Amino acid sequence: MLTGTIGEWALRLLLPAIASSICVHAAAAKTGSPGWRRRSRQVAWLPFALAAVASAALICLLVREDWAYAYVAEYTGSGLPLIYRIAAFWGGNAGSLLFWVLMLTLYAAVVAQAHHEDSERMLPLVSLILALMTAFYALVVNVVANPFARLPHPAEAGNGLNPLLQHPGMTVHPVNVYLGYIGFSVPFAYAMAGLWLRRTDSVWLTVTRRWTLVSWLFLSIGIVYGAHWSYEELGWGGYWAWDPVENASLLPWLTATAFLHSAIVQERRGMLKAWNIVLITLTYLLTLLGTFLTRSGVLWSIHAFANGPLGIWFAAFVGVATAASAALIAVRWRTLRADRSFEAVVSKETGFMLNNVLFLGSTFAVLWGTVYPLVSEWAGQPMVVGPPFYNKVNLPLAVCILLLMGIGPMVAWRRSSAPAVGRTVLYPMLISTGFGLALSGWLEHQYHHQSALGTAGLVAAVFVLWTVGQEFVQAVRARVRLTGESWPLSLVRLVSRHRRRYGGYIVHLGVAVMAIGIAGSGVFHVDLEQQLRVGQTSAPVAGYQATFAGMGVEQGPGTRRLYANLVIRRDGQVLGLLRPAATFYSDGQQPTTDVALYSRPLRDLYVVMIGTSQGESAVFDFHVNPLVQWIWWGGYLFIAGTIVSLWPERRQLAQATWPAAAVLAPVTTAVDGSDAADLYAQWAELEYDHLAGKVPPDMYRRQRDELIMRIRAMDAASIDLRTSLESEVEAAVQEVRSRAAPPEAGDAALGWGGGRS
Repeated sequence: MLTGTIGEWALRLLLPAIASSICVHAAAAKTGSPGWRRRSRQVAWLPFALAAVASAALICLLVREDWAYAYVAEYTGSGLPLIYRIAAFWGGNAGSLLFWVLMLTLYAAVVAQAHHEDSERMLPLVSLILALMTAFYALVVNVVANPFARLPHPAEAGNGLNPLLQHPGMTVHPVNVYLGYIGFSVPFAYAMAGLWLRRTDSVWLTVTRRWTLVSWLFLSIGIVYGAHWSYEELGWGGYWAWDPVENASLLPWLTATAFLHSAIVQERRGMLKAWNIVLITLTYLLTLLGTFLTRSGVLWSIHAFANGPLGIWFAAFVGVATAASAALIAVRWRTLRADRSFEAVVSKETGFMLNNVLFLGSTFAVLWGTVYPLVSEWAGQPMVVGPPFYNKVNLPLAVCILLLMGIGPMVAWRRSSAPAVGRTVLYPMLISTGFGLALSGWLEHQYHHQSALGTAGLVAAVFVLWTVGQEFVQAVRARVRLTGESWPLSLVRLVSRHRRRYGGYIVHLGVAVMAIGIAGSGVFHVDLEQQLRVGQTSAPVAGYQATFAGMGVEQGPGTRRLYANLVIRRDGQVLGLLRPAATFYSDGQQPTTDVALYSRPLRDLYVVMIGTSQGESAVFDFHVNPLVQWIWWGGYLFIAGTIVSLWPERRQLAQATWPAAAVLAPVTTAVDGSDAADLYAQWAELEYDHLAGKVPPDMYRRQRDELIMRIRAMDAASIDLRTSLESEVEAAVQEVRSRAAPPEAGDAALGWGGGRS
């Protein structure tokens, strides 16, 4: 009981601690005093300490199975493994909200200690915004969803964790989704602070780049692993059902992906400022909307928490956050003017802009399909939006995004020409079309399905693989030619010195591999439902046949597992034994299915037993999913590329002999588009693009001459400024020396220099 009391008091003290921190942050933001700023940094740790104590207390109660507490009794039970007792911390509504408070206070404390350009002005405001967010969640866990609420009488036994949640995915998927959702609070807070201070240049983007990328990585891991978990556990043969809660996690991922791309344009060219503010605001608001959909019970989902009183709280919070951020953006809209305009229709900047439009189109389609059941119910004509709607709208957009991903690396910054891009794209497109059509033809022959959209998706994915691979080959070849290094060493050093660019390319490779898996398993899958008697062989399913060899039973603590033995053959050759099963629970919980999988790189055989008849016969659901393993491999590659992009790199100002500097040395990216670092970065990019054949010779010479003139003008201005400063410094030194010189005798006689008058 002492542990629970400590946790409960820590939770109660959390509200006054946050309230005091809000006052301190506000004073630091208003006064700008170094003393208040120091207190602002210090006070940020107090809410985290209290949240950590409360979280540790709840975990102890869950591990000890103290059934005097309602949350513990609801989510633990006798015999539950330790890992799932710990996972119950975020497995329920109240516990997951406490986990949310814990991580949000930790992020806020870490952010408060940062040092960067203009941090003295920005950080108090950022900390204030994060503290206001935290206050809402702290209020909810104290008033509505208290994880330390006690039962009138201790329960004799716990309800136990839902069997579907007793899976290793429970330790990975929810945590990563939460970390992704919570992490987007930081760049949003920086964006709002920058708007308030009228500091809308790239400072906030540069500071929050890693926060955004880490949050995006966590959310990506959560989505991919959640899809894998659904595939292996739920027994319906797929991995993405366009469920409302699945959509809720996808929505902020789409806008965050668009934001990461457009942020590059603002950092490099000082453009798309308004886009970036709007995109990161949308991302944060969509995380709130996803939390509302998950916890309110307004939409049914297997992933959602049970109905409860939280809906109105989160609806109010979403409304307040939306109104406040929209009002601030409207008031400060004039400060979001771009430093530059588009110089040409055909340019990398235009490609990023189109990329944003496509991602926002997909976001709107998914959002509308998710909330339409609510709208139709309010209108008195309830309707449900199914997977066909989402596939019909989003798959063409996905193909267009893939094509842009393939074309993007071959387009230069600032200016290019349609003929030059066409010449660069033509050969890869022809090769990719050939490979894509060959792969599609093989799949159509194997699985007897045809789909023009599926074929287009395969062609686009192969196109991305080809163009990104070509980028690596061209860059490594140039480096080998300049340095004489071996190809493997050049590849390693190229990636290590340009981690952001080539990490992004690795991410694109991962997306392309995943797209091949999605197109193959989504369009060309085959399924068959059949009842078999013992000794009977199934009809062929994409070349597979299963012979039902009989049933078996396994008794466990409180469970009874009924399994079937299926001998699997393909083309007459025995491949092995599969055991699809169903598990029954003595406490009356709904039975669960255990999927049997025979996985190979080109296809999965997926078998579920969905019914039995006295051990003499059983009904089986057979699925053959071509290339589905490519989704998980692409996911691993995706994660690896993001980690490469995140890894810090030493940057230096590249002023070496061109074009060597473009290939050998990473360059500093300027944040205001006007300093020397930006000009040298543009020159490096131009030389690289010219070396790769992306810029026509006449355009290359014109842009190079323009950059040389700007650099010379900046150098001349720098020399004049240095000469002026040296003169001022020399004059100041002479004045100090004259004042410190010993007094003359006459001066001493007159009483100067410390003599007596």
